[in-house]
Amino acid sequence: MNLTTKGKYAVTAALDLAIYEKESVFLKIADVAERQSIPSSYLEQIFNNLRKANILSASRGPKGGFKLSRPSDEIMIGEIITAVEKRMDATQCLGEGTWKAGSKCMAHNLWSELNDNINNFLMNKSLKEVLNSRLNDS
Repeated sequence: MNLTTKGKYAVTAALDLAIYEKESVFLKIADVAERQSIPSSYLEQIFNNLRKANILSASRGPKGGFKLSRPSDEIMIGEIITAVEKRMDATQCLGEGTWKAGSKCMAHNLWSELNDNINNFLMNKSLKEVLNSRLNDS
C-alpha cells in the first residue's frame, strides 16, 4: 500500500478550496500552495489531474484559478486520491492473486479485504465531513 505525498497534498489542497467554496471564487495555485506549504509546480500537476477527473473547475485570466466543480459534500476523499495516485494496493500482486511461481499468496485474501475496507472508507468520506471534523476539533 502506498499513499504518497501527492495523494496527501491533493486532499489538503482540495480541503483548502473547500474552505472558500461558498465564495464561489477561483483561487490561484500560488495562494493555495503558500497556505498549505506545497510547491507550486507540484500543485499545478495535482490540480491538472483533479481537473481531468472533474473534481476541480479551472478558469483562465486575471481572475482565473481553480475551484471545486461540485459541492464539497459530493466530493469523496477516495476520488481525489484515485485521481492522482497509482492504484493503492496492499497485495504484492496488484490484486491479481499470483505470487511466486504463479501460486496465490497465503495472505492474499487478507490484503484484498484490507484494500476493500480502505477503499470503502475513503469513498464514504466527503471533503465537507473531513473539514467539519477538523473544525469541531479546534
